[in-house]
Amino acid sequence: MEKSCSLLIHFDKGSPAMANEIKEALEGNDVDAKVDALKKAIMLLLNGETLPQLFITIVRYVLPSEDHTVQKLLLLYLEIIDKTDARGRVLPEMILICQNLRNNLQHSNEYIRGVTLRFLCRLSETEILEPLVPSVLTNLDHRHPFIRRHALLAVAAIYRLPGQAGEQLLPDAPELVEKVLASEQDLSARRNAFLMLASCAQPRAVAHLLSHADHVPDWGDLLQMATLDLIRKVCRSNPAEKGKYIKIIISLLNSPSAAVVYECANTLVAMSSAPTAIRAAANTYCQLLLTQSDNNVKLIVLDRLNELKSSHREIMVEMIMDVLRALSSPNLDIRRKTFDIALELITTKNVDEVVLTLKKEVVKTQTIELEKNGEYRQMLVQAIHSCAIKFPEVASTVVHLLMDFLGDTNVASALDVVLFVKEIIETNPKLRVSIITRLLDTFYQIRSARVCTCALWVIGEYCLSLSEVENGIATIKQCLGDLPFYTTTEEGEVMGGSKKHQQVNSSGTISSRRPVVLADGTYATQSAASETALSAPIVLPGSLGSPGNLRSLILSGDFFVGVVVACTLTKLVLRLEEVQPSKSEANKTCTGILLIMTSMLQLGQSSFLPHPIDNDSFDRIVLCIRLLCNTGDEVRKIWLQSCRQSFAKMLAEKQFRETEEIKAKAQISHAQPDDLIDFYHLKSRKGMSQLELEDEVQDDLKRATGEFMKDGDDANKLNRILQLTGFSDPVYAEAFVTVHHYDIVLDVTVINRTKETLQNLCLELATMGDLKLVDRPQNYTLAPESSKQIRANIKVSSTETGVIFGNIVYETSNVLERTVVVLSDIHIDIMDYISPATCADVTFRNMWAEFEWENKVAVNTVIQDEKEFFNHIIKSTNMRCLTPPSAMDGECGFLAANLYAKSVFGEDALVNVCVEKQADGKLSGYIRIRSKTQGIALSLGDKITLKQKGGN
Repeated sequence: MEKSCSLLIHFDKGSPAMANEIKEALEGNDVDAKVDALKKAIMLLLNGETLPQLFITIVRYVLPSEDHTVQKLLLLYLEIIDKTDARGRVLPEMILICQNLRNNLQHSNEYIRGVTLRFLCRLSETEILEPLVPSVLTNLDHRHPFIRRHALLAVAAIYRLPGQAGEQLLPDAPELVEKVLASEQDLSARRNAFLMLASCAQPRAVAHLLSHADHVPDWGDLLQMATLDLIRKVCRSNPAEKGKYIKIIISLLNSPSAAVVYECANTLVAMSSAPTAIRAAANTYCQLLLTQSDNNVKLIVLDRLNELKSSHREIMVEMIMDVLRALSSPNLDIRRKTFDIALELITTKNVDEVVLTLKKEVVKTQTIELEKNGEYRQMLVQAIHSCAIKFPEVASTVVHLLMDFLGDTNVASALDVVLFVKEIIETNPKLRVSIITRLLDTFYQIRSARVCTCALWVIGEYCLSLSEVENGIATIKQCLGDLPFYTTTEEGEVMGGSKKHQQVNSSGTISSRRPVVLADGTYATQSAASETALSAPIVLPGSLGSPGNLRSLILSGDFFVGVVVACTLTKLVLRLEEVQPSKSEANKTCTGILLIMTSMLQLGQSSFLPHPIDNDSFDRIVLCIRLLCNTGDEVRKIWLQSCRQSFAKMLAEKQFRETEEIKAKAQISHAQPDDLIDFYHLKSRKGMSQLELEDEVQDDLKRATGEFMKDGDDANKLNRILQLTGFSDPVYAEAFVTVHHYDIVLDVTVINRTKETLQNLCLELATMGDLKLVDRPQNYTLAPESSKQIRANIKVSSTETGVIFGNIVYETSNVLERTVVVLSDIHIDIMDYISPATCADVTFRNMWAEFEWENKVAVNTVIQDEKEFFNHIIKSTNMRCLTPPSAMDGECGFLAANLYAKSVFGEDALVNVCVEKQADGKLSGYIRIRSKTQGIALSLGDKITLKQKGGN
């Protein structure tokens, strides 16, 4: 049977001690042996052993010992043994220890007295405590503060005994403690006395506080923390009296203790909505952010500032520069949270100052070498990007600075920069010329394939004048290097050593043959799927001594870059034909571009590279060649105008979505038409400070706008009340379920519907699934027709549906047997602790690639041919192929197809079959199943059945 425990000690199960060995050691005269024996006995008792024969031995041989360690261990032993029988009566042998405890309370040694008083705080047996009360009270006047502070704790523990037992043992305890508090000088003792009054006699504690209000700033930090706790309790039960205490809280904001200052700010925010109070709390948080070195403290303070931002944004806007000072911390989590807060506080008044600060931080990342400079620079780029989109007038001050980082070794940071440039050049036409000029000047520094492709698109779309087009073509030619890309001699050398060469990765990429997820949820085969920090480019034969970035990427086998180069050059040639008055010059340039494209095709189809060009890239380059040879007006319009128009439309839709989200967040609830209106102008202002007047005004505004209604009058709360027992049961119970992240709180109301007193009433709960009961509720005594609130805390450890079940057990005075009332089950659904959230497309696709979001099913078959197996699946499962299988490359063929399973998996199921032929000729692969129901990716099952010739 599980019982409450006030002591936890690590126990080594490897070498358990025997009871007879412990008994022999306790009976000896060796003090060290007695100490070891007592420790072993305590650990055995804590782990479920009973050791009933040991008590008398301890009384005979351990009680008389004068050793302090032995006496301390003896008290620990007495704390954990059973002191009552099955009926709850104190065991007769417990009387033997009362005299020893009384002697300890009168001992000449202060340590013995103190540990004994501490032991009494954990006793709940009235029969043992009653003869010890006079000795406890005597220690309240002891000369040593160590004893006085523990005597106060003992008095408080005795007075708080359940039922009326405590008040019967110490009826005048509040008066005695109040007298001690008035004369006590020791800080810890005063705190203990004040806490006792605050919990047991709150009016006396309040009277003491108000009578010494002017001296509160001089109290120690321990007593100040207790004071703030009392103020919160009083104001929670009686909000009308908070005006008396705000002055005390404001005075404590200057305390030298960081803990007191933090609690003061929390109390101010919880109690008052006055701008002066909120501004003082925000200032306090910002000071803590600068003065505290602990990163955990900074994260907690940032959470508080984030809450203030939600409820008092207009005040937090004034504090934005103070919040940004937290960027001086090298911790990325602190910086990320600081950006989250600051970016929502930017207005037209402070945007210039904020952007200037961010620019200084960007420059610091260049001059100061830190471990995670690349990630921090990426955050800064994203923050500046957000500022420039909201306030276009600041874009001109930052875009040229950020373009210096297009060649950053951190690919994610460089990609953010080029995406920022891409959006700014469309939304700010005045900056187009300067951005294009700067981009062409710095293009050679770019080493990442993804950044290159995006920059090439910008060059192809926004080079409009003759000089820009010519410079664009010249820049690309320079980065491609001399033609051809290889010679016949070099091809022969590569053929001879083909077995030694492995696939060469593009600079900054890790090549992998696997399907990737496209923006619409479908799959495609990609050779280079992920990018890492850049290293020096690999120089292949034919790539010259210091190859251009585009030449290095193409020679490494990245033909997608080659396709983008071809498309960009095609757009530039088409635009050159419009702006170049000389037809011969345009034709000459077109001929050179055609030569580049054919050289890329020749490179892709040769054996110079380990892997040939893929079909998609080949077809796209051929399309560009045909287009340049024979151009129609309709096609020209598509290439030169439609792409840019589509991009502009995408930006407009993105801005529209963001505007709609802001409007949705701005909606506030209003009060009911028949609610009481309180005109604060007509109130009496006599004796009220400016802060109290502001607080009254803010409270009236909250009532008028319905903010007080949000938490209290939520009709949805009724849906979370579950009936656990029937109306005819002797005990009626219902539970109110509160789910907060991974914590579930059950507030169970138990009502005694009988005319008898229910003793030892206990709520026994158990869980099924990945739910864990944190603490077990204690036993209660329930008077006739009375009720009791019992709280139980449950932890969620995984995203699975769980069940909470249990019963209520109690005893009555007439019946010796225990009565059990079985409770209804409480089902905790996964959707109760999952909340919707937003995720950017890039972030989602990165997470999708990193984690396995879908179930995989291994495929084992005797079929040797990929196409035959693919057709077999379509026929056997009645599936319809959405996209044709990709071409099979190299020795290991790879097949990826998107299948739509109407009859098997439902109308909204997307099934992806991936099959790969291994070197030994066998097929292996997997099947992915996804659903798009309500926009949430859900697993539809762990396996499917494929009908094959060799079985299922």
